[in-house]
Amino acid sequence: MPEGAKPIGAGAATMALAGAAVGIGHVSSSSITFVARNPSLAKQSFGYAIPGFALTEATASSASTMASSIPFVFR
Repeated sequence: MPEGAKPIGAGAATMALAGAAVGIGHVSSSSITFVARNPSLAKQSFGYAIPGFALTEATASSASTMASSIPFVFR
């Protein structure tokens, strides 16, 4: 593998972290909007928001792991 491809691959994997940040912001804003419209369902809404946070954090975690392992795997 060419030496210049390692940083490009690591940078491409790191771009997923930006997508995860956008996803977390979207889940948060949707949750706040829902609670503002239906305050009586706040606890139920929080229960629905937690899996959304977990999935976006899992994406960020796997992308971070991939980005940090690319330079070491491809020598």
